[in-house]
Amino acid sequence: MDISTLEKTLANLSLEERLRVLTQLFPNEKIVFSTSFGQEDQAILYAIASQSLAIHIFTLDTGRQFQESYELMDLTTRKYQITIDTFFPKSESVEKLVKEKGFNSFYNSVENRKECCFIRKMEPLSRALQGAKVWITGLRAEQSENRANMPIVEWDEQRQLFKINPLIDWTFNELNQYLVHHKIPQNPLHKKGFISIGCAPCTRAIAEGEHPRAGRWWWENSQKECGLHA
Repeated sequence: MDISTLEKTLANLSLEERLRVLTQLFPNEKIVFSTSFGQEDQAILYAIASQSLAIHIFTLDTGRQFQESYELMDLTTRKYQITIDTFFPKSESVEKLVKEKGFNSFYNSVENRKECCFIRKMEPLSRALQGAKVWITGLRAEQSENRANMPIVEWDEQRQLFKINPLIDWTFNELNQYLVHHKIPQNPLHKKGFISIGCAPCTRAIAEGEHPRAGRWWWENSQKECGLHA
C-alpha cells in the first residue's frame, strides 16, 4: 500500500477507527506503538486497550525520568491489564558517557545533549522498532513548528516502515475532552505546568502563554527535538 492511499483511508476516521483499520490493513505485520505516557500517548493507549487491538506497545526508559512518570506507568498497566515492553539504553554506553563527560553533560552544548538523547533514546528506539512495519506515535501538529505540517502517514525510509500519527490533526481541546470523557489516567505533573514531559533534568514547567515545547531543553536554542521525530 502506498502513502497516498493509506493517508486517504485514515483521513476522516476517528482515533479508534484509525487504529482498528491499521490492524485490518496489516494483519500479518508487526504494528508497534511507542508511548512516553504523555497525554497524547495515554489517549492512544486507551484506544488500543479498549478495543484489544493486536498492537505491540513499548516505552523507552532513559533512566532519568520523573518518579511521577514511573507511577503513571504502573497505574496504566494495572488499569488496562496490558503488557508494555520497556527498552533501556545500553549500560556500557551510559557508563562511558558519564565517565568521560559527567552526569549532566547535556547542559554544556546542543551536541552533548543530542549525544545523550542518542544513547538514551535513539539507540533503544532502533531496537524497539526492529521487525516493525507500522510505527504509531502520539504526535500532534500543535506541539511544535517542526510538527506543524506532518501528515497522518509518513514513510520512514531508513527503517522501511510506515509512521502513523493518528492524533496529528487533533487540537489540545479535543485531546483534553477525550481524556476527561474516558477517565484516562494522566501524569499529575501536567497540572503543575509540565505540558511536554521528558527526562527530569531536561524538563521544566512552562508559564501561561509559553510555547508547549518551551519546557524542553529550555537552556538552548533548537528545534526542541531529541531526534525521535525530527
